[in-house]
Amino acid sequence: MRIRVINPNTTASMTTTIGEAASRIAAPGTEIVATTPKSGPVSIESHFDEAISAVGMLEEVMAGEREGADAYIIACFGDPGLLAARELTRAPVIGIAEAAFHMASLISTRFSIVTTLGRTGIIAEHLLDQYGFRHHCRRVRAAEIPVLDLEDDGEAALTRIIEECRRARDEDGIGAIVLGCGGMADLTGEISDAVGLPVAEGVTAAVKLSEALVGLGLGTSKVGDLAFPRPKAFTGRFEHLSHMPPRT
Repeated sequence: MRIRVINPNTTASMTTTIGEAASRIAAPGTEIVATTPKSGPVSIESHFDEAISAVGMLEEVMAGEREGADAYIIACFGDPGLLAARELTRAPVIGIAEAAFHMASLISTRFSIVTTLGRTGIIAEHLLDQYGFRHHCRRVRAAEIPVLDLEDDGEAALTRIIEECRRARDEDGIGAIVLGCGGMADLTGEISDAVGLPVAEGVTAAVKLSEALVGLGLGTSKVGDLAFPRPKAFTGRFEHLSHMPPRT
């Protein structure tokens, strides 16, 4: 089984971190291919960043289709372009926020999210509503650290995240914590040990969900709104997408 894990930002060191975390949790026989777009933002911290990053992420899905990927993971907690990616393939496509919410809800009736910045916390709140997990989440908390601090100042960032997780444990009446950034993929064990609660993290959760879906023979439905896009003309910088061959 080959799972293509796409980091939608263009910071190669974060892609390496994400890929290593995914590989450690993957089952024997699962190949993790961690990729990042050729162009886009170095970090994703706004709706604008998400919109720009989605194009490069979708091109990575197209590349995976040519290479025969069995599943895809969108390794950004905003799940940018998730439904568009599902249109492009029959393979399962998992967003890490959706994956983490599912896993946390299976082990606790209430969880809190600890993310990087307050403004991205608002994006997480939108996803809770969209995915139907609002009643499970007590609070969305921000450690108020830029995403790239996870790579550039890792120890200080980890300290801030643990402090916020402890506040969540003590104040929110929760049984689990969800980490709200793909760049936190390698921190689960340390945070869980420090806080004393189970910690759900989206990259690793998405790997196990992808393996389960592929093992069950379940792929993305091509009936309805997730059918392959209709071939049409594109102009300008997107002309190379014109008249993609129809698929059934």
